Amino acid sequence: MGEFVRLEVADGVATIRLDRPKMNALDRQMQEEIRAAAAEATEREDVKAVVVYGGERVFAAGADIKEMAAMSYTDMVQRSGGLQSAFTAVARIPKPVVAAVTGYALGGGCELALCADVRFAAEDATLGQPEILLGIIPGAGGTQRLTRLVGPSTAKDIIFTGRFVKADEALRIGLVDRVVPAAEVYEQAVAWAGQFAGAATYALRAAKEAVDRGSEVDLETGLEIERQQFAALFATRDRSTGMTSFMESGPGKARFEGA
Repeated sequence: MGEFVRLEVADGVATIRLDRPKMNALDRQMQEEIRAAAAEATEREDVKAVVVYGGERVFAAGADIKEMAAMSYTDMVQRSGGLQSAFTAVARIPKPVVAAVTGYALGGGCELALCADVRFAAEDATLGQPEILLGIIPGAGGTQRLTRLVGPSTAKDIIFTGRFVKADEALRIGLVDRVVPAAEVYEQAVAWAGQFAGAATYALRAAKEAVDRGSEVDLETGLEIERQQFAALFATRDRSTGMTSFMESGPGKARFEGA
């Protein structure tokens, strides 16, 4: 358990909890603790899905600008790869991941939310990539993941202007997937994650891998990724359990063991 990031597990759902008052500024230590939490969530067999949460008031308002302002070009050359890979560790968790966004998710905070499979936002949440206002650009995946999510024109508008995106617009453009009252964000995120507690673990992993890796390649290669993942699931006990249950009892009644 890190100083500012901890992994809390209950009923098959892990919460990666950001807790660096006041605004969860993502300094180097916090980035590395996020990496460690993502690795633990990946490895633990009792974790079936993950929620990324910054608390009731704020998700993460961005990088630690005081720390960043003191860095030189050579400092950032050395650090930028670690920054990106810490966030990518969340994106590569082979389980469903939901970001529960309250308050601000700006800069690195928005980039962290983009690493989740889905995003639930409070009605008063604010997202954005305001790095351009500091004379830089997003450096933890924002130019890439935001573009893939909302399209190049919308991503360029958000990144070029550095403007803030309110929850209603974020929902309209596909930046978030659900907008709910602030008091319900975490609860609804946990409920969404909780539905996978008894799911077919390796089928979920294969589905996520096929979608994520397939989106990075041409259609023919993507179809081959899907074919391999599909065929491989016939080696799992859950595949046998699911099909037997379907034939005997109809759909949706299988009790999977995650193997």
